[in-house]
Amino acid sequence: MAENPFLWLIRELIWLYIWILIATAVLSWLIAFNVVNTRNDVVRSVANFLYAVTEPLLRPIRNLLPPMGGLDISMVFLMIGLFFLDKLIVWLFYMM
Repeated sequence: MAENPFLWLIRELIWLYIWILIATAVLSWLIAFNVVNTRNDVVRSVANFLYAVTEPLLRPIRNLLPPMGGLDISMVFLMIGLFFLDKLIVWLFYMM
């Protein structure tokens, strides 16, 4: 059975967003440990882009979670949700 192109596109977009979340986490660690400098225009542009892309989905999750003393696990919950959505889409498509 050939794969549905719409299913393929949705799954690829989900996985692209997961990789963007991973890049956001890595960049935040690099900034926190002073490996990269946010005064650099390229670093600042990449950080602003990643923040603008990820923050609209992370903010509602952060609002739901109780404060954990500086520990931000909202990204973990979002990634688990995206993994679930990916599997759900495949399961629903192949059930038909």
